[in-house]
Amino acid sequence: MGLINSYNQWKESRYQNHIAAMESQGKCPDCNGRGFTVYPYNEFAYFNSYECPGCNGSGLYSDWEQLK
Repeated sequence: MGLINSYNQWKESRYQNHIAAMESQGKCPDCNGRGFTVYPYNEFAYFNSYECPGCNGSGLYSDWEQLK
């Protein structure tokens, strides 16, 4: 159980560091400030891009924070 707890703590601290870094830059943590997320349609050709649900496409941390 110690290994699983250590992994979960590491994962949570990594996420918190990411949130803090994005906050200092003013960017949405979900899309890294791009305003959209990209989901691969298949491996070879086409990529779907969608407006980021975390910030509604603005890419701003303040919008992400209001919606969370």
